[in-house]
Amino acid sequence: MAAYRADDDYDYLFKVVLIGDSGVGKSNLLSRFTKNEFSLESKSTIGVEFATRSVHVDDKIVKAQIWDTAGQERYRAITSAYYRGAVGALLVYDVTRHITFDNVERWLKELRDHTDANIVIMLVGNKADLRHLRAVSADDAQAFAERENTFFMETSAAESLNVDDAFTEVLTQIYHVVSKKTLEIGDDPSALPKGQTINVGSRDDVSAVKSAGCCSA
Repeated sequence: MAAYRADDDYDYLFKVVLIGDSGVGKSNLLSRFTKNEFSLESKSTIGVEFATRSVHVDDKIVKAQIWDTAGQERYRAITSAYYRGAVGALLVYDVTRHITFDNVERWLKELRDHTDANIVIMLVGNKADLRHLRAVSADDAQAFAERENTFFMETSAAESLNVDDAFTEVLTQIYHVVSKKTLEIGDDPSALPKGQTINVGSRDDVSAVKSAGCCSA
């Protein structure tokens, strides 16, 4: 059994953003992935929150710093700072509310306007457990993802369905991009030139959550 490693002992640090309309379950996806928690009473996110979790990709430890913000229009002023340095994104809609899927195209445009061309994007249809209320077919979402060259997965934060898989797939794909040296780190002076670490935000602001390596079937 591998020995536990310190919270700051990782090979790569990647910033991943959660975007999508309000109420699609972004905060519950974050808490399910980083703390294995789900709350029916979760309130709208005000401003920005982020949490971390480390996962193994190949023989490396990849630490994800995942940012979550409100989807409401009135918080749009934080846009550029929110996206800065992001190398991965989960674009979330609610499979029971078609309007949230209709708005995915606008979110995708904004994301691409503010990030590097090599950003890894996963389209996520959340609340897949509410089968009797489904309004968006998986086929329609898959067709959109293929057209826009993004990954696609349906999830349920409530049932813990595909949540780990969605985040881990994004982190794995980012790792493959970075390890091929094709991702532009940008002009951040704190970033290492070798691309070993992408520094995002202040370490003091991060509530680190260790992955015990369990939980994934």
